[in-house]
Amino acid sequence: MTIDLAFIWAALIAFAVLAYVVMDGFDLGIGILFPFYKSESDRDRMMNSVAPVWDGNETWLVLGGGGLFAVFPLAYAVIMPALYAPIIIMLLALVFRGVAFEFRWRTHRGKFLWDWAFAAGSIAATFAQGIALGTIVQGIPVADRAYAGGWWNWLTPFSVFTGIALVVGYALLGATWLILKTDGAMQEKSHRFALVLGPATLILIGLVSLWTPFLEPLYMERWFTWPRMLYTVPVPLLVAIAAYVLIKGILRREELTPFLASLALFVLSFIGIGISFYPYIVPPTLTIWDAAAPDESLGFLLIGAVVLIPIILAYTAYAYWVFRGKVGTEGYH
Repeated sequence: MTIDLAFIWAALIAFAVLAYVVMDGFDLGIGILFPFYKSESDRDRMMNSVAPVWDGNETWLVLGGGGLFAVFPLAYAVIMPALYAPIIIMLLALVFRGVAFEFRWRTHRGKFLWDWAFAAGSIAATFAQGIALGTIVQGIPVADRAYAGGWWNWLTPFSVFTGIALVVGYALLGATWLILKTDGAMQEKSHRFALVLGPATLILIGLVSLWTPFLEPLYMERWFTWPRMLYTVPVPLLVAIAAYVLIKGILRREELTPFLASLALFVLSFIGIGISFYPYIVPPTLTIWDAAAPDESLGFLLIGAVVLIPIILAYTAYAYWVFRGKVGTEGYH
């Protein structure tokens, strides 16, 4: 029995992308909500809530992108030309907001500029990620093992809609994170935001889910043909349960439940995308086996992954444990 290294690496990269979404999602969501919290002390608390972990969250983005380049070079060579513009915007925005983390603590006269830099960088990075996701979901044209589309293929009504949906979804993660990490008037304000953002996110997830099957016959077959429906029906049912838990938790002014339910919505949405895609890494043309590097390379790289990924997970868990609890206004520097 041979080990399917391409499948293992596809699972690892999918895990890295999911880890980035659930960990950096609330981080970016904090920035998206930043303009709606006018008090400087509130903004200090918002930044303090993610300051110890935000740069570690980016590790998963590096792992996902670097892993794609190393183990699925053909997919990387196809996806990058299709997404140059949104990916460059995303990277510049992430750099910009990272700089804002440091500079806003070191200046008083120009602090408002770095506040806006943090917010604009968060919104731009999230919207660009949504654009990239929408472009991949709608399908990337491939001919002779190369990208066959144009410069503006990434800009479509569907990709713009997924960009907006991701901004709203990350804002929900940010609001529920603040419910967990703050108290008093700020927590109450975050509850009010979550009460609006929760239903909005659910509506947008529903609309994207209904739109997606009409983009490719493959998606329609996966979700609406018998007996495949037996494997896909549990996903929307679990989404409905997570939605119920989310709204109930917000209405009851619970602290942890809304955040966990919001994360569950993202995890289930990610699983839904996986159901639609698999085994394609560049739908609807390239499978993971078409795009994979030679088994020798996959095996060699897997040795490093087996060592490094548990270390990253352990460090991440330790960081979140050390900085657990409510946050104040004092800076972390």
